[in-house]
Amino acid sequence: MTANPASPRRTRAILRIHFHPAERSEELYGQLLIVLDGISSRVEPLPADWSAYVDLTGALTYWGRDVEGLVAVLRLRLLALHGVPSSAGAGPTRSVAAMAADVTPPGAVTVVRDDPYEIAAFLRTKPTAALPGIGPKTARTLARYGITTVADIADTQLPTLQRILGTGAARQAHELAHGIDERPVVPGAAPKAMSAGHRFDRDELDPDQHHRTVLRLVQELGARLRTSGEITQALTLTVTYADRTQTTRSRTLTEATAHTPALAATARELLTSLGLQRARVRTLALRAERLRPAEHTVHQLTFDHRDEKLRRLETALDKAAIRYGPGITRAASTFPRAG
Repeated sequence: MTANPASPRRTRAILRIHFHPAERSEELYGQLLIVLDGISSRVEPLPADWSAYVDLTGALTYWGRDVEGLVAVLRLRLLALHGVPSSAGAGPTRSVAAMAADVTPPGAVTVVRDDPYEIAAFLRTKPTAALPGIGPKTARTLARYGITTVADIADTQLPTLQRILGTGAARQAHELAHGIDERPVVPGAAPKAMSAGHRFDRDELDPDQHHRTVLRLVQELGARLRTSGEITQALTLTVTYADRTQTTRSRTLTEATAHTPALAATARELLTSLGLQRARVRTLALRAERLRPAEHTVHQLTFDHRDEKLRRLETALDKAAIRYGPGITRAASTFPRAG
């Protein structure tokens, strides 16, 4: 009796795709996810930067295409159905796919095949900071020891790397540098979010108008969050300019909240970080992300009596809005500008 030959290993293919719409909305992002789901049921949304992971491993056989062919079909559907261009990176692991997407310009695709030589050729020339989990500070630490590329990480003995980075971080970096990443694509619906936006009647250059508009958006979002009994963990500010290009900034809150002054402080930081000055702004949009029920709120107790007064004022304003309708009150004076 002869033994059956070992079955060939199934090729892994994970895609990291970025969407580049002219204007963003929660509804559009959900529709784009539906297009992805039509190709593969294993889709992991990443709404913070308008991207997603897609596990194409099983879909390759179902559709009878290679990675390049299936990604082409997917991008064509996004463009045909919603007019949304995209860029993508594909590889045998999440980390390789993410790194491939990072070096891919809008409208293009980078594919790293599930081949040890091709994986090594792609990874080894990259700087250490290109590896997921290696931030600027860690990259500077490694550079002091002459470790400046992913190849250097891969070639450094693990015990030596552990003395520099610590056990957990060193092991992760060492495995990723060798193309080892067993993390799966975790299917799920897009995390719940809430957004508010304002389109100016004309291209707005006045920074004070930008500031006042963002505060109005903050107040609107805060009231809606409290009315729906939800809190947010992160804010994203999107600016659309006169030429329809966009800039987006996101920031995680210190603690999840629906408290308008706390939201305003973060929104103000986002606006300041953009440095708009004399930019010709067409639209401002603020998005509250990673929502969860308000009963999960953890409020850090302080001796700041002003904050407690603002919370009582906020409750009164919410009651007034419920009784007389939204927009009847404004509390911008409670959110002074920095400086």
